[in-house]
Amino acid sequence: MRLVDRDRAVVWHPYTQMLTAPAPLPIVRAKGLYLYIEDGRKILDGISSWWVNIHGHSHPKLNEALAAQARELEHVMFAGCTHRPAVELAERLLELLPRGMSKVFYSDNGSTAVEAALKMAWQYWRNRSEDRRAFVTLHHAYHGDTVGAMSASEDSVFTRPFAPLLFSVSRAHSPYCYRCPLGLTRETCNIECLGDLEARVEELGGNVAGVLVEPMLQAAGGMIVWPAEFLAGVRRLCDRHGTLMIADEVLTGFGRTGKMFACEHAGVSPDIICLSKALTAGYLPMGATAVTNAICEAFLSEDRTKTFFHGHSYTGNPLACAVALASLDLFREEGTLDRVAALEQTLRAGLEPLRRLANVGDVRVIGGVGIVEMRSDEPGYLNDFGPRVGAALLDRGLLLRPLGNVVYFMPPYSITQAETEWAIRQIAEVLGKDIA
Repeated sequence: MRLVDRDRAVVWHPYTQMLTAPAPLPIVRAKGLYLYIEDGRKILDGISSWWVNIHGHSHPKLNEALAAQARELEHVMFAGCTHRPAVELAERLLELLPRGMSKVFYSDNGSTAVEAALKMAWQYWRNRSEDRRAFVTLHHAYHGDTVGAMSASEDSVFTRPFAPLLFSVSRAHSPYCYRCPLGLTRETCNIECLGDLEARVEELGGNVAGVLVEPMLQAAGGMIVWPAEFLAGVRRLCDRHGTLMIADEVLTGFGRTGKMFACEHAGVSPDIICLSKALTAGYLPMGATAVTNAICEAFLSEDRTKTFFHGHSYTGNPLACAVALASLDLFREEGTLDRVAALEQTLRAGLEPLRRLANVGDVRVIGGVGIVEMRSDEPGYLNDFGPRVGAALLDRGLLLRPLGNVVYFMPPYSITQAETEWAIRQIAEVLGKDIA
């Protein structure tokens, strides 16, 4: 029996309408940029296997780090125990993160990194005897699929079925300069959206526990690229109103936007930062939530009820920590950020001409991410343009997963200029045709 048939008999896939979706790709191995299908075809992984892979598949150094750690210690509970890989990874992360980060709390994935951040912020104020209950987030936000992360996300097709489970937040406009929510020019959108954010904070008075943002690039909400000035303004606003800035860098961390962390674009340091996805270079699930010393100190007490009662069975997994450390080594050894800079240059040169296509509304590039937003009267994830484009590109050997009318290319950083230019040609040819 074929792998696809066996899969259909027993597996339920994420974000998939199992009744109508095409058969899944039966991947049998992967190497470098390429995924190899059961029938022998190879496909260029143009979305880094859902944004996690940065150095390419089956990298020898990462493979060896994983195998070596498995021979030494595969796992131990992290409540009451510790181990070298977890300590060394925290040390390395704190060296790289924006200034002021003091402690690292490990979890399992991006959603749980955000969930932990929200709970930390909430309890931080309670431990200080301040009853702050409100969170301010942004429109078009997506922070994950656990209940707290969904609550902080935009009201959307992803969250609507679960609305009765969610807590309310105050949402402000984000600087979606192509589709400005206030109908303003690109030049004034940033300023007015900051004003809207401040208005939301002021409405809540001293009740704001934190402002949660995805710095510089809102991903699942439409691959929205910000001006750095907006990010700097968020930090100033949080300082002015004495609340916490929480940066969700689950996607943007580890070079995706051209900097090691997206907060560096504006030279800001959040109070809490959430990491996952590329943390382990696509090898193993892992999340991390880093905080300032001030936040950590609010949990230090003889009163045990002030403990942060949160954790996971696989917190600080040694295998994940070991491969994350090896990934950070590769940033130095392979000049990874220089590769991202070169990729960004090629993306800009190749995608910018697509603005001339009548059906293209906007082109955006940041770091290793190239985005083409198509004109549409019904923009959004459920627009069937995305599946049609994805299928057409797959026929050409390129795996993408458009967000409705937003087509994006986010390959591993190990991609060559020639491979990038090939992928851009495929995208240009498909988008240039009438595939409606």
